[in-house]
Amino acid sequence: MTEQRLPAWADQSVPPAALDAQGVSRRALLRRAGLFGAAFALGPAAVPAAAADRRHGGHDPRLAYLVGDHHIHSVYSHDAKYTFSQLAAAGAKYGLDWMVFTEHSNFGHAQYGAALEHEEILKARAENPRQLIFQGLEWYVPAAEHCTVFAAPGPHEVDLLTWFESAYDGKLLGYTDGSAGGADTARNEAHAVQAIQWLAEQRRSGYVDDVLVLANHPLRLGIDSPHELRNWRDAAPEIMIGMEGAPGAQGAALPGRRAATSIRGEYENKPSAQSWAGYPAGAYLTYGGFDWATATVGGLWDAMLSEGRLFSVTTNSDAHRIVFDTFKNGDWQPGEDFDNTGKLPDPVDTASPQPGSDFWPGQFSRTHVGVTRYGYGAVMAGLRAGRVWLDHGHLLDGLDVRLKRDCDFGTGVTLGGRLRVRKGERLTLNVTVTTASRPNPQGILPELAHVDVVRGAVRGPAADRDTWKAPDTKVVRTEDVSGRKGTYTLRIPLTAGDSSFYLRLRGSDGNRHGAGYLGASVDPHGPIPHQPGDGDPWADTWFYSNPVFVDVVGV
Repeated sequence: MTEQRLPAWADQSVPPAALDAQGVSRRALLRRAGLFGAAFALGPAAVPAAAADRRHGGHDPRLAYLVGDHHIHSVYSHDAKYTFSQLAAAGAKYGLDWMVFTEHSNFGHAQYGAALEHEEILKARAENPRQLIFQGLEWYVPAAEHCTVFAAPGPHEVDLLTWFESAYDGKLLGYTDGSAGGADTARNEAHAVQAIQWLAEQRRSGYVDDVLVLANHPLRLGIDSPHELRNWRDAAPEIMIGMEGAPGAQGAALPGRRAATSIRGEYENKPSAQSWAGYPAGAYLTYGGFDWATATVGGLWDAMLSEGRLFSVTTNSDAHRIVFDTFKNGDWQPGEDFDNTGKLPDPVDTASPQPGSDFWPGQFSRTHVGVTRYGYGAVMAGLRAGRVWLDHGHLLDGLDVRLKRDCDFGTGVTLGGRLRVRKGERLTLNVTVTTASRPNPQGILPELAHVDVVRGAVRGPAADRDTWKAPDTKVVRTEDVSGRKGTYTLRIPLTAGDSSFYLRLRGSDGNRHGAGYLGASVDPHGPIPHQPGDGDPWADTWFYSNPVFVDVVGV
């Protein structure tokens, strides 16, 4: 593979005049973090501090954030439309540093499509080494819905995906709840756990350098039960690292685009016979475009975090069919179909708008991953470490979070990290925000209205593995930042009590909010559902961050 090159915004040989406003802003963030020059270069990811270090405090490295999308479909998926080149070009246009192509499992994909797409990916890596392009798979999980699976580039990346697909994909095996009628789910659930353990073994053995798994749109159908999510995580927490906090298909409810019943994310389903019975009716909607599991303060995501274990959230395009697009699928040649080619015909421009729910990669949804180096390994290491925040509508240019003991002079810990403190210690949460420096792709200059601090107690492993509530979690502080511009830091004082806890952040443009799903005493101004068919995503944008954990110990 051709040697990688730094992205233009990080390459000092590229003059500032050649960058747009956001590129200049990102370069300034890199400089402010002290990572310009040799500190932020090509090479392996930084090695984290040893887990055996039991000193009080914490010292995480300074980070640059790479923007990406881990859920994208091309003509190598049976239900998508665009060529690999069209999607890669769109990602570059909208400022993505990394992309994961996650084609649907299918016999045609396993036999033909995966290898054909790999040839395109190798060519793209050579022609544009500034862009990090991963090859992945959207796994039909036995007894559940879908997950992103992707590996680090290497000689076995395609073989890993196709072997995994053939041996563990619920669709190919007939193990999905939909095709098996919900029967024998104990067998299917066990097979999903075995699949994740198999991936972990391929990493341990060195067959691939790295591999990661993330659950996709977990509450769209309600068939990913809380105990399944916990079982997947526990099977290999270094592999199964999290879930989509917000699904793709964010344009599904643009007024007049689809149907009067459309919901952002295509969350238009009611419980079925395969849905987990413990989810309430409100779980099948999105809130500010985010999945109920993530958007509910004190809900399922918080219930998992309250065990004291990292479980990350992301967002992405899930690009299949773009809103306002004019392309349609091309026509098959006689005798051809997806099963015997592994690839759809290239799309044809009709010059007339076609049905669609999605945005281009990077156009609306962005996952930001903190790294100290530029490269594939660095992105995967940053995701595994939980150094992640996400935004919609290009709401922010930058976010840096540091939690420190007041008696320390070090850097403290950042997203995904752990701070070790004594009972009663005083702490400061430093939240550095860089506001949007240019209009987003919709022509709107986003403005952040508030930043919310969510705090939850850590109680250890859940006795009930199907619990979806964290009763000790709530919004503990809201900072009104309306009208603030440029880069500024919020300094939020905290005190460590007797018990360990975690903190996470959230904020929005302030256009649409109300009492959260579990009530105003828990979340006084959280995201709320939109009316069916009237969910303009550009008018209701949010950011979320991963947590920081605080381990409270005796003197």
